[in-house]
Amino acid sequence: MKQVRTHHSTEFKIKAVELSKENGSVREVSEQLKISQETLRIWQRAYKAGTLTIDPKREVKLKSKEEEELSLLRKELYEVKLERDILKKAVGIFSKSDR
Repeated sequence: MKQVRTHHSTEFKIKAVELSKENGSVREVSEQLKISQETLRIWQRAYKAGTLTIDPKREVKLKSKEEEELSLLRKELYEVKLERDILKKAVGIFSKSDR
């Protein structure tokens, strides 16, 4: 069975490390959060080294209504172009078989 890689936010990682400090058990916290013990230990080392911090420059910005609409329209345009290209290819294939 293929494993699916999940990406956790920095806030989630920090909360997990703090929870393991409070609880004192890496195993219990990793079972509760459904992450591996080794992953939690890696996050603990990064937290101790100071590399696991929330960077204000990388925080997710809230999009304005115009930005949300623009991204939605771009996605819709991409899908319509993809459908158009598929139909063009289908017409080409069917017209060749008629000859």
